[in-house]
Amino acid sequence: MTFMKRNIEKKANELLEFFPVVIVLGVRQCGKTTLAKTLRPDWRYFDLERARDFDLLTRDFDFFVKEHPHSIIIDEAQRFPDLFKELRGVVDRDRQRKNRFLLTGSSSPELIRGVSESLAGRVGLIELGTFKTNEIHALDLPAFYGIFNEKLSRSTIDFLKGLRPALSHDQVMEAFLKGGYPEPVLQKNNRFFDLWMENYIQTYVQRDVRTLFPRLNVVKYQRFFSMLSALSGTIINRSQVGRSLDISEKSIRDYLEIAQGSYIWRNIPSYERSAAKSIVKMPKGSFRDSGLAHFIQGVGSRDELLNYPNVGMGFEAFVSEEMIKGLQATPVVNWDYYYFRTRNGAEIDLILEGPFGTLPVEIKLGGRAKQRRLQAMKRFVSKNRLPLGILISNCDHVELLADKILQLPAGCI
Repeated sequence: MTFMKRNIEKKANELLEFFPVVIVLGVRQCGKTTLAKTLRPDWRYFDLERARDFDLLTRDFDFFVKEHPHSIIIDEAQRFPDLFKELRGVVDRDRQRKNRFLLTGSSSPELIRGVSESLAGRVGLIELGTFKTNEIHALDLPAFYGIFNEKLSRSTIDFLKGLRPALSHDQVMEAFLKGGYPEPVLQKNNRFFDLWMENYIQTYVQRDVRTLFPRLNVVKYQRFFSMLSALSGTIINRSQVGRSLDISEKSIRDYLEIAQGSYIWRNIPSYERSAAKSIVKMPKGSFRDSGLAHFIQGVGSRDELLNYPNVGMGFEAFVSEEMIKGLQATPVVNWDYYYFRTRNGAEIDLILEGPFGTLPVEIKLGGRAKQRRLQAMKRFVSKNRLPLGILISNCDHVELLADKILQLPAGCI
């Protein structure tokens, strides 16, 4: 597979210079191994899914480290949970030395627990998703993300007015339909895409999830997984989902944690710091890769996509994920994402908050914005005294729709 430059590379190199250990986390087959080998092509590589490498590391780790004290890539680190305890001692014997170990992992529960207990302060974390649309087309990270490097203000509007979409409408819609798993997307072969996705789902459910959670009812989880693909971009009512599948609400909560922990699903919490009352507090969620969700739902063509009942919510989920991936590649730290909805139906699809301030984002599949759709955004911007809000849609050019409300083509982000 041809290597494509990833947006996160610059940030990954920076973390390697600051920390002795860096871990790249992400869903299976999103390109973690390729990224690690590209970042440090001369380092020794060990894959813990290979029996020989697993045995070499786990049989006598002290001896392994004497032989390989630095410049090591360890793939699928979650296979050896004690690795983090072992690395702590190695790192602490030479705390000033950085850029020593690069790890990858495709499930977060054991990794994050191991990091928090053993490697706090010694490790830099990177989350890698499937391809963002600009990466598929070998383009730089869009200029849009430069607005997050400083405080948002009225001058941000002036900057955004000058943007031009780097991606065409067709490129955006193709990425929305097919998602961003590197291997099937780069092959550009529909038959291969279908076969790859079918095999991926079976491997994920039958091997990865079963290995991590041996007591899990795999049949019930697979039913839940299929239903979840139809709920991308919606507010998740756990009790309602449980009744539909004849599964307990507690099991649904556990299943959501598994889907989130394996980077298939993203929970988006409710924004509760607004001045508005009667806020809906249930989490919203989305499949992290729209192509996987569409495949499970049997949506394989542009016509089928546009006739799909949940296409609008799916597009909201796709754009939200694109924006989160974009921000993850910037130098910005200590930021988060939310959604906002009141019980009377006022809604903001995505809210980004960090040192740059608060940015509400409305997302629309169509190209024309109706003024009534902007009312919730206008009230949110006014009540929270924000400099601007933006609407992402399939329009052709940037346009000021109302005071402080700017519409951007999806190809800009």
